Amino acid sequence: MSGAVRVLVADDQNLFRESLALLINSGEDLTVVAEATTGEDAFAQTVAQRPDVVLMDIRMPGGDGIEATRRISAEPGLAATRVLVLSMFELDEYVYSALRAGASGFLLKDARPAELLDAVRRTHAGDSLFAPSIMTRLVEHYLDRPTPGPPCTAGLGHLTPRETDILLLVAQGRSNDEIAQDLVLSVKTVKTHIGNLLAKLQARDRAQLVIAAYQGGLVVP
Repeated sequence: MSGAVRVLVADDQNLFRESLALLINSGEDLTVVAEATTGEDAFAQTVAQRPDVVLMDIRMPGGDGIEATRRISAEPGLAATRVLVLSMFELDEYVYSALRAGASGFLLKDARPAELLDAVRRTHAGDSLFAPSIMTRLVEHYLDRPTPGPPCTAGLGHLTPRETDILLLVAQGRSNDEIAQDLVLSVKTVKTHIGNLLAKLQARDRAQLVIAAYQGGLVVP
């Protein structure tokens, strides 16, 4: 399907994986380009297919989803691929580790079908990345148990007032369209500011911008 968001589905449960594939293919702007049942296969298929979004289960045999996410994030040729993790639990060490490995966000497996499709689209677009009900708890968990790794920032004092406003809204889970509406800006201008934030805060994606906002004290859990 020309112009469609290309998705790889990785899950070792056949019924669940195939159901996800059917659901995603039901979206006119989405298409499943590959399926994987192990972490090793997920990485290999991602290298071969170059999907826009990988819908990644955590607990899989053959190298779990965390290791596969880490390898995908570290592969220079896959810089445009985003990993959206699916979790059975609101907060656990697996989800935390997946974020540290480079996942762009995660969604609960009990999400409604429309929510999952929207999450795939928004992950591809770089918008909201976390299930809203667990974003704050996830960041609290990160701050309580920091580990070495990006984002690295000496604080937020070097940001412009407008960049600070936008970072705050990003940390609140707002999409680019919502930020543009709140601040009376064009979406293009919002994207430019977010690009500047990614560069200044040495962040890979919006997931790390959220962490930077909490680390810098812009948002208090």
